[in-house]
Amino acid sequence: MFKNLIFDWSGTLVDDMGPVIEATNTVLGKYGIAPYDREGFRRSFRLPYREFYEEILPGVGLEELEAHFRPAFDEATSLVTVLPHAREKLEWAKARGLRMFVLTSMDADAFAGQLEEFGMKQYFEATYAGVLDKRELIGHILESHGLEKGETAFVGDMTHDVETAKHGGISSIAVLTGYHHAEVLAGVRPDITVPDLGVLVQMLDKEKAERPVATVGALIHDGAGKVLMIRTHKWSDKWGIPGGKIERGETSEEALQREILEETALVVSDICFVMVQDSIDSPEFFRPEHFLLLNYICTANSHEVTLNDEAEDFIWVTVEEAFKLDLNTATKILLDRVIDGKLLS
Repeated sequence: MFKNLIFDWSGTLVDDMGPVIEATNTVLGKYGIAPYDREGFRRSFRLPYREFYEEILPGVGLEELEAHFRPAFDEATSLVTVLPHAREKLEWAKARGLRMFVLTSMDADAFAGQLEEFGMKQYFEATYAGVLDKRELIGHILESHGLEKGETAFVGDMTHDVETAKHGGISSIAVLTGYHHAEVLAGVRPDITVPDLGVLVQMLDKEKAERPVATVGALIHDGAGKVLMIRTHKWSDKWGIPGGKIERGETSEEALQREILEETALVVSDICFVMVQDSIDSPEFFRPEHFLLLNYICTANSHEVTLNDEAEDFIWVTVEEAFKLDLNTATKILLDRVIDGKLLS
């Protein structure tokens, strides 16, 4: 349906509402204004935010407000996290060759830090941050990147995002994961409204894969009797192995090394192919899908694992201990093959 997607950041790809509310209440407290709770904030806050502040703090300049807001945001106790399905949506779009951009009002330095922290820079052709009124820049983005209006959509969580899309003459996609309630967004009549980016993937993926999707995964061991198991919501919170899809132009081993590095921060060696499995509409996976699972075994360079947002937990265990975990079916089959073939030293 679309060849180009322009994303808002806050509330669309990442959840930073907690720190923003904390910082906003700090600003308001400086001037004796009562704080917002989360629901009140979602119904009141709007962009451009200079208009929001001008209404409740008339005559106070943005520079003065920023001097209070920025330190409070940096010191907030609430965490900033990647929203569910956001990375999946970006991977989906990247795999289909869609051009992607970010247009956000967020402070440019804070945005750059989050972009780096969450490892999302790879997805975007260009990013635009610190834009107070997105309507003033949307035309420039379309023209400078040669984006056809009929092939482009703006994905965001606020009325200003929908208004920006309309101003630029492109489609508007509203997600309900962020700063504005559904009824608030309905008032500006977005072209498409979805509860989250996962639903958007399903909606836009009209050409349901007729062919299986090739993936790689590995049983990682430390050479001393322990193997790495990770637990992920994508596989019904069952334990399994790290891995993912092979990208165009990659060999399977290159894809394996990349996926393991992204998901666990481990560098692996001694990669050995074990087997291939079919996973056809497994009830354990969070959506119907036909995967070809290319399974390997390899050695880790250390035990120092850092998970990205695709997994919730990890553990180093013996193979015997691994069988006592709530494993997904494909991992059980792989472990059986490794034991039968005596592939672990």
